Amino acid sequence: MVTLKEVLSKSDLKNFVKFPFSLYRNSPYWVPPIIKEELETFDKTKNPAFETSESWLFLAYKNEEIVGRVAAIINWMEVNEKKIKKIRFGWFDFIDDIEVSEALLNKVKEIGAEKALEHMEGPMGFSNLDKVGVLTEGFDHIGSMVTWYNYPYYKEHYENLGFVKEKEYMENKFPISNANPEIFTKLNELVKRRYGLKEVNFSKTKDILPMIDRMFDLFNDTYAKLSSFIPVTEIQKSYFKKKYIGFVDPEYIKFIVDKNNNLIAFAIVMPIFSKALQKAKGKLIPFGIFHLLNAKRNSKDVLFYLIGIHPEYQNKGVTAIIFNEYYKTFMEKDIEMCYRTPELEENIAIRQMWKHFNPTIYKRRRTYRKNL
Repeated sequence: MVTLKEVLSKSDLKNFVKFPFSLYRNSPYWVPPIIKEELETFDKTKNPAFETSESWLFLAYKNEEIVGRVAAIINWMEVNEKKIKKIRFGWFDFIDDIEVSEALLNKVKEIGAEKALEHMEGPMGFSNLDKVGVLTEGFDHIGSMVTWYNYPYYKEHYENLGFVKEKEYMENKFPISNANPEIFTKLNELVKRRYGLKEVNFSKTKDILPMIDRMFDLFNDTYAKLSSFIPVTEIQKSYFKKKYIGFVDPEYIKFIVDKNNNLIAFAIVMPIFSKALQKAKGKLIPFGIFHLLNAKRNSKDVLFYLIGIHPEYQNKGVTAIIFNEYYKTFMEKDIEMCYRTPELEENIAIRQMWKHFNPTIYKRRRTYRKNL
């Protein structure tokens, strides 16, 4: 028999965060989060997502052993402003037992019905900058710090419980050797002259920080038309600035500005931290921080984390400037492989952006929905 317990104490929250560490202890592909950061994700005093959202966390027990977990989330900005009456769910992990997954999802359904919502969707986080999607292909590839990994049986549980596919995401990769500089070098100069644009590169993190708010404003403008997009709020800008910018080599952040110094495009690339996070085992102290710093300095693989181009400049060749700058940086650092974060299948513009690099789809993931 499955029993559910709402997470209300600090010890329960620690159990919630640590459950995947036991579930995936024998998996060479699962990448553990930093425990301290996961705990702060559900701290209402530290995560600004709670400015516009609510969450309820549950643990599933069988024979007094934890066998599953789920977070039920309502983003009230999404419900009230976008009129999308859904309850989200994420951090959804479970043993291969349909009773367990059903009990957890039924609890999410129950909360959604109580709040007069119409459907549930997941797995997903509080916002567009959180992890998203259950892995459906690519189980034999290591995960990343910005995605969830899961066993193949997850997909079967969703479908056996009557959930249907809502959104499809693809993850691509390509070796840097696929990049032919002749394609974007000439176009780079032409586009800069035609539109009066120039690149902005960085060598120190402190020089980037004053421009981060402008970057998130542009991020909101870039993705506003996507059906699933929820804008990043002012307080969230500060939070993500603090959470992620320190992980990024300043040379991996590229900005493009116009003649009036208005930001019209940006891109952020991160070193691949997967192996370092596995070695850290969820802890920065005493040795985890050294593994991460080593990866930051020496990783030969990179992850394209965020990219944004103002709608007025999309399809005008601005990506040639971005790629030209990255190509120079990657050559200096002997980068070998480029990976991309999950991209919506419906986002044709982003796929067009990468076509000259002959990328390979190596993972697919999706969110599932069910009417309440």
